Amino acid sequence: MTEWIVRRWARYGHERIYAETPGGTALGYLDVKTGRFHADDLSNLPLLEKAIGDHPAIHQVGAIDGAPPVVPEPTHEAPIVAPTAKLTQPVTTPAWNDISVNAAGAAARARADAEREAQGWLRHSLARVLGARTEERAWRIGSEGEKAVAAQLAKLGPGWRFLHAVPVGERGSDIDHVAIGPAGVFTVNAKHHPDASIWVGGDAFLVNGRRVPYVRNSRHEAHRASRLLTEQAGFPVEVTGVLAVMGARKGFTVKKQPEDGRVVVVMRRRISQHLRALPVRLGSREVEAIFEVAKRSTTWRQ
Repeated sequence: MTEWIVRRWARYGHERIYAETPGGTALGYLDVKTGRFHADDLSNLPLLEKAIGDHPAIHQVGAIDGAPPVVPEPTHEAPIVAPTAKLTQPVTTPAWNDISVNAAGAAARARADAEREAQGWLRHSLARVLGARTEERAWRIGSEGEKAVAAQLAKLGPGWRFLHAVPVGERGSDIDHVAIGPAGVFTVNAKHHPDASIWVGGDAFLVNGRRVPYVRNSRHEAHRASRLLTEQAGFPVEVTGVLAVMGARKGFTVKKQPEDGRVVVVMRRRISQHLRALPVRLGSREVEAIFEVAKRSTTWRQ
């Protein structure tokens, strides 16, 4: 469990609360009189807000003068000033969107809608009647798979936090789901193959006998998420990739899981059972701290 290092400082008419990571990395401070957070590094702001907000010391602020406790209200663009007399101009954090409101399958559904519009009503209707394997169909099935996986993840309970349709980078990529809970952090990729045979042997993932790069892509996705979350959280965040398979009516066989343990392949209906059975690796404070930075769109832009 993360134990923030928080200390109170009052001198020369100023009153501040400083915070550090468990490893001693300075995050910045809260100016009690103005209610503003100050940091040298803008990326530390989410952890600074979390560390101070979680600490009992915040409820004691103002007790010296008999005033009521001061509880800061962090904003999406909280002014930050480095704790040095040489810096007089305040700067603001980049604007961010709260992506925790994204619906599961939203990105895939948007792509399906775009493909349908490009096809036109007549061609789309004809393709649906004939069961043609169009791009619109592929994205639509993918969206349905993501929603089904999200429903399964929701069974994990209140100790878990989830993000869906997480936009990554500037090229339109997205992560189907990010799950954060006692067992750790997971990027979950839904693979919906309704009428296929699935066979997995180490890093080899075969759909109807044809090898596809799902394991490699999932490993890359998890590694990228780990790097981005670690940069923003200020402490190491390990991420495991999960390939959640649904459909596979002609057979599903996992002869051997991927080699390095950084990716796991499970059936969609067993994903909550699998994650719930894993050992506890994160405390509730760590879960909330990681979720705090994960839900910010700016975390995933690199």
